[in-house]
Amino acid sequence: MAMRIVTAFFDEYEAAKQAVYDLELAGIGSSDISIVAGNADRRDLPEPAISEGTGAARGASIGGVVGGGAGLLAGLGVLTLPGIGPVIAAGWLATTALGAAVGAATGGLIGALTDAGLSEDEAEYYAEGIRRGGTLVMIRSDAAMADKAAQIMNRAGAADIKRRGAEWSSASTSAAQQRTATAMQGAGNMSQQPGQQRMSHKEGEIRVPVVEEELKVGKRENAAAAGGVRVESRVTEKPVEQKVQLHEEHVSVERRPTNRPASSADLSNQKGETFEVREHREEPVVQKTARVVEEVVVSKEERDRTETIRDTVRRKDVDVKPIGHRGEDDSIFREDYQKSYANSGLSFEQCAPAYRYGSELTQRHQGRQWTEIESDARRDWESRSPGTWDKMKNAVRHGWERMKGNAQKSAY
Repeated sequence: MAMRIVTAFFDEYEAAKQAVYDLELAGIGSSDISIVAGNADRRDLPEPAISEGTGAARGASIGGVVGGGAGLLAGLGVLTLPGIGPVIAAGWLATTALGAAVGAATGGLIGALTDAGLSEDEAEYYAEGIRRGGTLVMIRSDAAMADKAAQIMNRAGAADIKRRGAEWSSASTSAAQQRTATAMQGAGNMSQQPGQQRMSHKEGEIRVPVVEEELKVGKRENAAAAGGVRVESRVTEKPVEQKVQLHEEHVSVERRPTNRPASSADLSNQKGETFEVREHREEPVVQKTARVVEEVVVSKEERDRTETIRDTVRRKDVDVKPIGHRGEDDSIFREDYQKSYANSGLSFEQCAPAYRYGSELTQRHQGRQWTEIESDARRDWESRSPGTWDKMKNAVRHGWERMKGNAQKSAY
């Protein structure tokens, strides 16, 4: 049947002892249980001379520690493990750790833990916990008993070793950062002015970043600033007039008195009769028809345009200037001044900043050639002293080549 390893870490030694008692009561044999506790404070056991010696003497000591006749805790002994220090231990893990440590400087316990199936990180955490005075309890068992053993040790107060390891690592990092900050504060020969930034990467080294902004121009839709048209239709009324000729007929009745003899026609119409005479009248008829007299056409014209964005970007430069007087450098620059500028009407004091500027360029552009940095040097110089580059270019280059030559000699 496959064996499983169950490991637990206890901050308190008494809690670990109780867990061992409970495991034995649950039926786990003492030969399958191991306990290793940090003993930097020399707990209640005498310390036999087990940390030294080889061969038979060491074997006898290991056997005494393993014990097991009257329970695991009856065989507890004090050992000294390489890389760990004095521990109280009993069981098969202690035997393995001592055997792995014979002839080795470090790694006995860690090697035993990794051989038992733990990862290297977990083994390091348990070893660190023992160094800090904690206690490790480990058992070998089948799957069913292993689950029961894990429950027993959790009830006894087993700690989360991964969480403990993370806390220890965080505390170590904070302590290292504090030591670094203290060391930097004590570096009295390295002054820092207000507003300057500096990062220390190793003792004796200071790095100051050169920061330069970049201008990146994008585009986005700006509906508020863009123009356009809104088309609305409306109905208005206006008075119009048009003349039309209308025809009317009216009936007029007139009685005229007469006195004449009746004719045969008059006499023939002695019977009654009825007839009608109607009037006629025209009236205007209005009819409206709609006609399209104009069209409003709305369309969009698309075009692209190029706009030049003008802004400023900032650059933080680092200037390295010598402190104090360098007679040797000045003398070399004065020699070049006599050759190149003595008849130019410029004094050496006027040319000296150009020589120094060239010297400083070697610090800012290490490993580069003059042709690679000349354009940048010119732009930088002109920003400080506009219109003087053509006069001072040779002095700048002489300072560059002089200091670069010195740097190459020192490298050899």
